[in-house]
Amino acid sequence: MLGRAARLLGRRGAFLASFGGLWALYGFGQLMEPLPDTHGIRTLLHLMPLDAWAWCWIVAGLVAITASPLPQGRDWYGFPALLLIVVPWMCSYLVSWWPLGDNPRGWVTALIWAVAAVPVMVAAGWREPPQPKRVSGDER
Repeated sequence: MLGRAARLLGRRGAFLASFGGLWALYGFGQLMEPLPDTHGIRTLLHLMPLDAWAWCWIVAGLVAITASPLPQGRDWYGFPALLLIVVPWMCSYLVSWWPLGDNPRGWVTALIWAVAAVPVMVAAGWREPPQPKRVSGDER
């Protein structure tokens, strides 16, 4: 069953499905048990409440999941969906460290989110390997 799913999704699709699931679960976690310390996302909370941001995480994840079974070229929208939610969080943590200075470890969390964004950009540039042609019974 896993082999069939891997063939259906390919590398790009598997990436989109796994990271999409991760993003959706992160958002769900924020709805169920919000961050206890919101210093790092203080700037984001001026734009929207945390539960709205949680729904943004969930939607971004679901968008990536819906793109996962599509062939290369048609799955493109899943990758920016993953980045569009990570970048504001990364920037907010960075700003909370400097220039605001109210989160001394903000640079660490910003770096973690930046590192999470790197595989998304790398996978967006992957090309799927060509599928081997099936040999019919007469051609063997």
